[in-house]
Amino acid sequence: VSGHRTGDNPARWRGHLSEALAAPAQAKKVEHHAALPYAELPAFLSALQGQIGIGAHALRFAILTATRTGEVIGARWDEFDLEENVWTIPVERMKAGKEHRVPLSSAALEILSAMRNFATGSGDGFVFPGAKNGSPLSNMAMLATLKRMGRTDITAHGFRSTFRDWAGQETHHPREVIEHALAHQLKSKTEAAYARGDLLRKRRALMDEWATYAA
Repeated sequence: VSGHRTGDNPARWRGHLSEALAAPAQAKKVEHHAALPYAELPAFLSALQGQIGIGAHALRFAILTATRTGEVIGARWDEFDLEENVWTIPVERMKAGKEHRVPLSSAALEILSAMRNFATGSGDGFVFPGAKNGSPLSNMAMLATLKRMGRTDITAHGFRSTFRDWAGQETHHPREVIEHALAHQLKSKTEAAYARGDLLRKRRALMDEWATYAA
């Protein structure tokens, strides 16, 4: 303000804030995916069970495992240990660039059992195969399932938010367990230091509760 400050304006953009902050035009927008309120999930999954096709199976599996749609459609049989009931997603398929182990609930295992009927060829094929031999399910298949159900108001990815809201508001599981279940990088260095493992045992209890709630 004229008469009250001399020298450079500390709030100026050029040569000052431009060195510390991203330009307004370059700032990354946070993308929010339309999510189903968790109170509506049991009824939604009941309706989803009435849908036929691999896309419907894949969507149920994505919901029950709280994983990303790309991780589900790219899943191969050799990633699954059905003795330990664990799905290990390799590093090259993970957004965070880190291998992720997913504990499988009984409900998730039932879907895998059903998908065995579609398995062809070698044991490392896609769990959710596409129409073309040797290809994965289309990334539009889950969206198509939602459209058939008349649910154009939500997205497949949004069910991760549904899971997070439910876990945070309806359970006593620690935040770091919930974030690990979503394969999120812990932002707090303190949390990361205390959670050097992947908390698989604790996450198994969380995912079993999720499957029970969703049923």
